[in-house]
Amino acid sequence: MSVLDAVLLAVLQGLTEFLPVSSSGHLVLAQQLLNLHDPQIVSFDVFVHFGTLISVVIVFWNDIIEILRSFIKAFTTFKAKEEHKKTEYFHLGIAIVIGSIPAGVIGLAFHRQIEEIFTDPKFVAMNIVITGLILFLTRLAKPVKGKKVGILSSIIIGFAQMVAILPGISRSGLTMSAALFMKISPVQAARFSFLLSIPVIAGATLLKAYTLIAFGTTIGFLQIIIGIAISAIVGYVSIKLLLRIMEKGKFSWFSLYCLMIGIFGIFFM
Repeated sequence: MSVLDAVLLAVLQGLTEFLPVSSSGHLVLAQQLLNLHDPQIVSFDVFVHFGTLISVVIVFWNDIIEILRSFIKAFTTFKAKEEHKKTEYFHLGIAIVIGSIPAGVIGLAFHRQIEEIFTDPKFVAMNIVITGLILFLTRLAKPVKGKKVGILSSIIIGFAQMVAILPGISRSGLTMSAALFMKISPVQAARFSFLLSIPVIAGATLLKAYTLIAFGTTIGFLQIIIGIAISAIVGYVSIKLLLRIMEKGKFSWFSLYCLMIGIFGIFFM
């Protein structure tokens, strides 16, 4: 992988991680077009995902700090039940923990099999088409202004994130769609989806980092640093863009793009 390849893939990751178009699917198709067939290319994918993790932490820094404070207060005073009832951030934090469990369990149990699927561009393209169809169906959702994520909706969104482990199924697209169908308001759906990405991406990065330390990698250190930095910067812009789109209620517009890219991949990859 050249430095130019790293830059292109990092920009692509930053743009597509938070837009509901499947960053993993775009990376697989782009690597096919760039003729990058190194089996360890998945390790680079994880590091650019880490770059976008940095961007979401920056954007939602205040929320993250308040969630951590509420957890510390709840468990140091042994009043978790009371905090859950009266503190919004503790309630949100519990929802994030619950929503992270399905993807965390499946990711740990089947991470090797999942990595193998990333080598099949046609399968990825088919999943992008499925993402597009799901996004289109959100036109039927009837979100309620101001409604936030509860325990039941966090479980359903968590299973949506679990399904989105498959390459080509957009994590942000599926989790936000699930939230919208649960009548969560668009802005709250986006906020929860972004915060929910933190444990999953952090866990995947730690798992891959352990593997790299144990077995090494053929991906250059410079390419990894460039990938993390660029994906973080572009990811920050992407988050701000999607929040504006959600406010305007134009989420389903991404369905047409996914259908076009997916159909292209099916016939030409």
